[in-house]
Amino acid sequence: MQPIHIPPSLARTMREMYGAEGEAWLRDLPALLDAYARRWSITILPPFPNLVYNYVAPALTADGAPAVFKLGMPDGEARDQIAALRIFDGRGIARLLAGDAEGGALLIERLLPGTSLVQLAPEDDEAATAIAAEVMRALWRPAPAEHTFPTTEEWADGLARLRAEFGGETGPFDARLVERAERLFAELHASAGAPMLLHGDLHHDNILSAEREPWLAIDPKGVVGEPAFEVGALLRNQLPTTEAEIRRITERRVSQLSEALGIERERILGWNLAQAVLSAWWSYEDHGHGWEETMLLAQITDDLMR
Repeated sequence: MQPIHIPPSLARTMREMYGAEGEAWLRDLPALLDAYARRWSITILPPFPNLVYNYVAPALTADGAPAVFKLGMPDGEARDQIAALRIFDGRGIARLLAGDAEGGALLIERLLPGTSLVQLAPEDDEAATAIAAEVMRALWRPAPAEHTFPTTEEWADGLARLRAEFGGETGPFDARLVERAERLFAELHASAGAPMLLHGDLHHDNILSAEREPWLAIDPKGVVGEPAFEVGALLRNQLPTTEAEIRRITERRVSQLSEALGIERERILGWNLAQAVLSAWWSYEDHGHGWEETMLLAQITDDLMR
């Protein structure tokens, strides 16, 4: 068994999030990689840099085809990602080559050249937004009648933890915006259309240039909800630094996505505000910082709805 390099960022996350269980996972990682290499007849190459939650590395299949090997803690996230990739079946997204939900391991088609929309957005945000809309349309599939995916309603319940954290209040979060998000989640879910299987985290980093199609998605969360919900992750990412520019680019993106996807502008704005507050809470919950910028987007979105 060859020694492996474990990026310090990944080791730190595993210890902080999982404690003794994470320490055991790190200790067992070389043996796990060796076992999957044998099981799937692959060569696992040195990992990508800056890993945080999963061990992710380029790999070669038995016939020399490029792939990506991903291994994380065996939990519901790996199960949902594998199930979503099977349903999407390569339409708008990288193909699943092999998966082991119980072990938290995936082997995925490698997208090459693999340039992300992060590189395009600063030069031409309108083009990047158009590409994202095309990927969304290719991806979405009717939700299976019976499934174990989380729903957007369940994700929205995360705001209840915010209230619990601050004794029913909202702590450092703007109370009016939190209340607005709670109302919007209730109203939008009550009036939602047919549930679809969504990517759940379709931001610029998760859309890559490819050969099979010009652009394809990676790393789905797998969540069931209405398509308008999908837009939020894109709207929260690759934003300028000034409030005026954030307002300008958000307004243009919303109008462009509304036209491209056939979704009412007000509905996109409503989902964006509610999700921005939820995303800010998640950042606070996980790290204690980094949430203020997302609350600014919530405020700007609220202004655009008036």
